[in-house]
Amino acid sequence: MIIDVFHDTACPWCRIGKQHLKLAIEQWTGEPITVRYHTFFLNDRIRPEGEPFAPYMMAKGGGQVPLEFFFDAPRRAGANVGLAFNFEAIQYAPNTLLSHRLIALTPPEREEQMIDALYQAYFQDGRNIGDLDELVRIAAENGFEADEIRALLLSDEAQDEVIAAAQMAGQLGVTGVPFFVFNNALAFSGAQPPETILRVMQQALDFQLQAK
Repeated sequence: MIIDVFHDTACPWCRIGKQHLKLAIEQWTGEPITVRYHTFFLNDRIRPEGEPFAPYMMAKGGGQVPLEFFFDAPRRAGANVGLAFNFEAIQYAPNTLLSHRLIALTPPEREEQMIDALYQAYFQDGRNIGDLDELVRIAAENGFEADEIRALLLSDEAQDEVIAAAQMAGQLGVTGVPFFVFNNALAFSGAQPPETILRVMQQALDFQLQAK
């Protein structure tokens, strides 16, 4: 079974949805699963250096919504599956293009490790995952050669691939993430619980068998 996941590295619900998917796969007893991650930009207009986080979030609520309104639900949902969110440590809302390029430059067998590292760096440690130097450090912490990664990120390597993936999301009508597609047949949006994901996985398998 192929599961395609559209996500953004600055999306708390994408981090939660990824963990829910992991828990669902751990319970799955059907055919082997291949998970493919694809770029989605929640906001590709953020400046490369990022935007101050608190004012950026306040603007999303028209200046009338307390910041904790945005943070409470993902904080509680994350805690339920072992994920910590330290929103108070975040200083910048990042432009996520470079972080998605870093993922694209990662060998497929280590891609999930890199995605998890980026989520932790941003949501737990408050690091600016839109900053080149920070991304190089994150890559080095995960076993990559710092100078090589820096040179690749300073080039245009993987940029076309990332942009194409984001454009594909638009062509598919994806307007929010996480967004999951199962065997190119069934799809849903949002960080659904593991039991829901398992049910859709079974439905996708049944659909595949019926189509044969």
